[in-house]
Amino acid sequence: MDPGRPAARRDDDVIARCRSLLEPALREAVAELQPWGARMASFALGWPDVGDGADPVTPGNSGNGGKILRPAIAMLSAEAVGGTAEQALPGAVAVELVHAFSLVHDDIIDRDERRRHRDALWKAYGVGPAVLAGDSLLALAVSRLSGRGEAMHHLSAALTELVRGQTADMTFETRPWTGPEEVTVAEYTRMASGKTGSLLAAAAAVGTALGGAPALSDRMWEMGLDLGIAFQIADDVLGIWGDPRVTGKPVHSDLRRDKKTLPVLAALAAGGPAAEELATVLAKGAGDEETARRAARLVEEAGGRALAEEVAAGHLSAALAVMDEHLPRAAALRALCVSVTNRSH
Repeated sequence: MDPGRPAARRDDDVIARCRSLLEPALREAVAELQPWGARMASFALGWPDVGDGADPVTPGNSGNGGKILRPAIAMLSAEAVGGTAEQALPGAVAVELVHAFSLVHDDIIDRDERRRHRDALWKAYGVGPAVLAGDSLLALAVSRLSGRGEAMHHLSAALTELVRGQTADMTFETRPWTGPEEVTVAEYTRMASGKTGSLLAAAAAVGTALGGAPALSDRMWEMGLDLGIAFQIADDVLGIWGDPRVTGKPVHSDLRRDKKTLPVLAALAAGGPAAEELATVLAKGAGDEETARRAARLVEEAGGRALAEEVAAGHLSAALAVMDEHLPRAAALRALCVSVTNRSH
């Protein structure tokens, strides 16, 4: 790695290298599906050669999911224990397919009409077809690791935790901001560990196992959980203060939907005048832009943003400590993990 090159450019080079291995294997997997299902799966994966009048998506222009973060972690984890990216390719394909499956179903559940700067799959093809396409992506993922004991164990565990985390995230939206039924920071952390951490954990563990170091896979699973919590918190910050041109979501979208994100929960837990005013605003709802802007300002004044970023930094440090202790060739993996959890826009 050239220390004189900008970190973003080095990350782009790593992602490009991983993509060059991943995409042919993904296309080979998708080709196993029934043609219409394969077309929808291609659309869900953001490939630019899908028609139906959809807005084109080009590689690298579809957010962190489009930048194949999870497959890259799988391949870089294999290299970090002395294996090759090619050895981890079945796991890299599996985690990307599961990620795509989860996004398809998320958009249906949340009724989100846009994904990666174009129509969500359900919006383009209908809810029923999108459900089938998501199921197909999941089935393909499982088939990639069939018979690979340790790797399949971690993918199965990730699926269980992913559903558990997503379920918790949904139930949070129906709970009040304050009072006996309020969502606690500890509950949030468990939710983020499942919703986001589980698949990053699977990527790291599966890559390590396939790279020839299955004895380290449990430690890498824990590393991935910490990385996922840090990543989710970064996403929470972007959900309130991010640039819509980059995130693809309207500004303050999470506040408008009553999403129980860490910056808001931390702000309310901090107490003080700003937190009290924030609780009043949220109790009435932040559905309009003016109220959402006021809520975002109060979250920051109460210290919610700073506290969230501090918690994220702690989880990232824990993840990096595992790499530093156990992985002799982790420079590329380490740099990628730092960059994706330190997103600023």
